[in-house]
Amino acid sequence: MTNNKLKEKILIKNGRVIDPANKIDAVLDILIENGKIIKVGKSISLQPSAFSLIDASNKLVTPGFIDIHVHLREPGYEYKETIKTGTEAAAAGGFTAIACMPNTKPVNDNQSVTDFILDKAKKEGVVNVYPVGAITKGLKGEELSEIGELKSAGIVAISDDGKPVMNSELMRRAMEYAAMFDLPVISHCEDLHLSEGGVMNEGFISTELGLKGIPNAAEVVMVARDIALAEITGARLHIAHVSASGSIMLIRDAKFRGVKVTCETAPHYFTLTDKDVNGYNTNAKMNPPLRSEGDFLAVREALREGTIDVIATDHAPHESSEKEVEFDRAPFGIAGLETALPLTLKYVNEGAMPLNDAIAKFTVNPARILGLNKGTLSEGADADITIIDIEKEWQIDVTKFRSKGKNSPFHGWKVKGKAEMVIVGGYPAPHLRR
Repeated sequence: MTNNKLKEKILIKNGRVIDPANKIDAVLDILIENGKIIKVGKSISLQPSAFSLIDASNKLVTPGFIDIHVHLREPGYEYKETIKTGTEAAAAGGFTAIACMPNTKPVNDNQSVTDFILDKAKKEGVVNVYPVGAITKGLKGEELSEIGELKSAGIVAISDDGKPVMNSELMRRAMEYAAMFDLPVISHCEDLHLSEGGVMNEGFISTELGLKGIPNAAEVVMVARDIALAEITGARLHIAHVSASGSIMLIRDAKFRGVKVTCETAPHYFTLTDKDVNGYNTNAKMNPPLRSEGDFLAVREALREGTIDVIATDHAPHESSEKEVEFDRAPFGIAGLETALPLTLKYVNEGAMPLNDAIAKFTVNPARILGLNKGTLSEGADADITIIDIEKEWQIDVTKFRSKGKNSPFHGWKVKGKAEMVIVGGYPAPHLRR
């Protein structure tokens, strides 16, 4: 994150403060000084010359959002995204911290790549960046990375996201090492033998379109395996981008048994179904794929009841021409940082989930999973804050994205709710809307 030192005090007045970590939901003021939250309370007053005022009347004020699952592409794929543009997109979407996946070029499987990411983020980023290290060298699934070295360099988790670790013995060893270093293992659950050649969800729509499908079982069997390995190793397992009803049943049962398992889903899995692939829409191509109506409903219910802990974006930007090809040839993934908030608020406004629960899935829950001292407005905490105009109506326009990636199935959607400002370490990020 760019090191902009702001010594003056900032007073946020009259906002509806929602802080799930402290069970706060009230109209309050927040006083910030030297990057820390000094006081949260009613009618805080200071001499006018002593502070900068932010009037948050009729706005929502929350802990800074944390995205546990982002692809920043740098190093190696800067034509898709850079740390600068990716963090600007994060700030525009209301995020003050992001965890970036290791499938860069070179892969983040060693200290030098982690150092590069952290240094670049410090110089050019506008939000906090937390690197995720690779489970295996080169994401090849053959040999473990130097996990201890990566932890010392500053990673917050390990993952081979984008590729599953197919070797169960190797995954067990990875979990054992991760437990030693108190790192969560973020698992991309996909059986490559079942998904091989598939480009969308296996079902009626794939048959109708003549596209090879990916069955739910490709995700479910690997969720079952990794839960079993977490149970025998005691590791902290986090299941990425949950999309299938069978996965949810397994995770719910494992939590009941006391297995250290958490999980996330992304807004597209509770907003779209495989029907949205009709017309061979490559912007609706992601992995895991958009699922059936039954899976869609199961994900929504799991969010409501709390089985799904986190809403993450799985932000996967691509250069436009890469998506402007036949469906089979297009890469998986969508740009998600700048649409996650309004899509989640749409779900909340439908009465499907309380607002406070949604905020928790963007703040305290990902912070706890990654072991970050973030996600709260407690006095003494870092002043990472998101201010939201919850009533603002606007139209999603990919040409106005801060991200280089314009690959979104939500272009043209009319939505409600937008991040008006983020404060990162006591410093208001630049005004990013065009």
